[in-house]
Amino acid sequence: MRKNIKTTEGIFPMPVLMIATYNEDGTVNVMNAAWGTMLERDQVILNLTETHKTVENIKNRGAFTISIADSNHVKEADYFGVVSGNNTKDKFEKSGLTSTKSENVDAPIINEFPLCLECEFIEYGDCGVIGKVVNTTADESVMTEDKVDITKVSAIAFDPYTHGYYKVTERVGNAFKDGLELKK
Repeated sequence: MRKNIKTTEGIFPMPVLMIATYNEDGTVNVMNAAWGTMLERDQVILNLTETHKTVENIKNRGAFTISIADSNHVKEADYFGVVSGNNTKDKFEKSGLTSTKSENVDAPIINEFPLCLECEFIEYGDCGVIGKVVNTTADESVMTEDKVDITKVSAIAFDPYTHGYYKVTERVGNAFKDGLELKK
């Protein structure tokens, strides 16, 4: 028997994305966003309201980065979600993390997060921020030969049912291959 529940934002897993921008004074701002995904092969969409300092920064700078949060930095990732850049000017500094300026867009790369998408701002619409991915970087520690090994990334996902974070690590199948067995 099925039971009705109150949760409407029930897609799991939801990615834990760190959206990084520069403030007007050049300091780093980062926010935690679970409502984001690929829109097209080279475009992302972030469901963010205009009240976020990050959205203001994206519009002003024309760029942002998206890092995949990992299990080694859950405390920092959560901090970026519970503290607003509108109220805390030195938010990034308090996290203890470090950044490097992207060579491709006017936005910071958070050094401690292993995967980063560097994005140019396209537009803000009813669904939020749309950006074009112009480059992706991966820390060598999460690579096997020339490919990202997602088990080394230790990405975390947000659970909207209990407000927990979960580590995403175990491979359970092969995309575009395992289902072919049912075609026979």
